[in-house]
Amino acid sequence: MVVFHPGEKDPLNWPPPQNPPTRTSRRIGIHTSIAGGVELAAERAYRLGCNAFQIFSSSPRQWRPYELGCKQCEEMKRLRQLYDLKPLAIHSNYLINLAGTNAPFLKKSIAAFRGELERALALGAEYLVLHPGSFRGASREQDLERTARSIAESSEGLDLAKGGLTVLIENTAGAEYSLGGTFEQVAELLALLRPTVPVGACIDTCHTHVAGYDIVSADGRTLTLRHLEQTVGLKNVHVWHCNDAKAERGSRLDRHEHIGQGKLGLDVFRALLNDRRLKHAAFIAETPIDKPGDDLRNVDALKALSRPG
Repeated sequence: MVVFHPGEKDPLNWPPPQNPPTRTSRRIGIHTSIAGGVELAAERAYRLGCNAFQIFSSSPRQWRPYELGCKQCEEMKRLRQLYDLKPLAIHSNYLINLAGTNAPFLKKSIAAFRGELERALALGAEYLVLHPGSFRGASREQDLERTARSIAESSEGLDLAKGGLTVLIENTAGAEYSLGGTFEQVAELLALLRPTVPVGACIDTCHTHVAGYDIVSADGRTLTLRHLEQTVGLKNVHVWHCNDAKAERGSRLDRHEHIGQGKLGLDVFRALLNDRRLKHAAFIAETPIDKPGDDLRNVDALKALSRPG
């Protein structure tokens, strides 16, 4: 296992850590690669100047789970403490659909999400982000209930609260058969889940925009945040996925763009990062890497918009 410490030469030729890192009043990070071992993501996040980060705990497009070793988990926790990296959010496998009506596929999804919960607990993650799923042949109401039952089944026997883990339901782009395209659907799922697991929300700026909410104009953003407060509750939004959007508002096309280079623009992120009602949340980019250094540039863009801390 390769382990790096401050001041050591980096044999993988990563960029040197920012010294000193730019201080901000917010927790800002980016989805970080786990190439070479999940624990190396903490080092990568530090090298990018993050104080929060998100990872996959396994391949996001394969059913076969990644087996975590105890040493990997210990090293992840050590590096996070050393670099003050918090929170750690884990994004669930894209194949998981806990609202599915196909019984064998649903069973597979429940087992896969159980693995996500177990790995998140082992790594000491604060949050596990989940897309609420998609459906055909049933109503949204039925499938929201099916998702809630599936999460409860996946978590049976696991003490998520003791492990400090909260499941975050992410809003979606509002595709025809997807759940979570409205704040009301996210809020309903949270209400269904609260008796069984610690839950909250993750709000994606690109998804919000393409689902039809106006967050670009100042007046529209005010109304959208008011709507979010009245449904989900701003205090329940623990992570913001900060993604600019390639597509128009209401298009339902989930295409992420670099910060400030899409349809949203910099003012959206500046407003969110400096809103006192959101100071408890982490702001994590899921922006593309089209050329080397894009990840660092997107982190720097968010940090530059946040008031110094």
